[in-house]
Amino acid sequence: MNPTIRAYIDLTRLQFFFAWPLLFCSGYLLATTVYGNFAWFDLARVSLIGFLGFEAGLVLNDYIDRNSDKKDIESDKLTKYWRIFRTRPIPAGLISPNHALGLFIGLAAITTALIATLPYPHSLLVLLIMLYCYTIEMFYQIEKRKPQQFPFAQIIGRTDFALFPVAGYLCLGGPDLNAFLYFVFFYPFALAHLGVNDLVDVANDRVRGLSTIPIHFDIPRTTYWIAGFTIIHCMMAFLFMTRLGLAARIGIIVGLFLLIIANIVILKSKTPDTALRVLPVFHVAMVLYAGGIVAGVFF
Repeated sequence: MNPTIRAYIDLTRLQFFFAWPLLFCSGYLLATTVYGNFAWFDLARVSLIGFLGFEAGLVLNDYIDRNSDKKDIESDKLTKYWRIFRTRPIPAGLISPNHALGLFIGLAAITTALIATLPYPHSLLVLLIMLYCYTIEMFYQIEKRKPQQFPFAQIIGRTDFALFPVAGYLCLGGPDLNAFLYFVFFYPFALAHLGVNDLVDVANDRVRGLSTIPIHFDIPRTTYWIAGFTIIHCMMAFLFMTRLGLAARIGIIVGLFLLIIANIVILKSKTPDTALRVLPVFHVAMVLYAGGIVAGVFF
């Protein structure tokens, strides 16, 4: 395969291409159960918005971190997991920063154009969330380079991920109770997931000088961070499930069961290697959540 193509696949984490539109469309399809008006054309449009918008965010993340990523000492863990060819293309010199920035602008521009085709006020709401998410991503990436008394940057920054399926909901629906419950359900999951990611990448973050969760606290307390937000996530799940059908409830219950097992493993070993082994479980749980909501609409 052409080295440039390989580099762009790693930059965009293309192997996870299905996850972002699935999560985004779960919000849209949940809205159809309340507001009706399902259309295959709209589903395709929403899917593209979710895919291209999230890909733009991934590229933005790498662009902002291009200099600190040069200091990495481990590429066999988080880099290997997220990137098929195990490279960080910008610091490795495989893709220039200007080309990466151009790709981000291009993806964001196409996403904006697609959002503009949504009926008002949905187009405005989704566009505002997109702008907020990119802004807060930049804030988070910059702030975690500074000493912190408390991980405010992480707590605020992770709202971008939690708002992603909510934006999908707002493509058709309004800012109602369903949208709120999806956010409070998914936000603790996003914070627990952040703790696992940071635990896996702790050696790299130390040499980068980043104030991530294991560095701000320590590794044992990071496992409690993960467990604590998983518990809150489970509590919010029961609230969210009151608004869902049987298939969605089954998907969430199975996902929660897997997360509980993953947390037990992490709490028992408290090591980055263990966190890496169970990281896929968090992503499988996310797919089960979104897939259950989608299945509940179609079946």
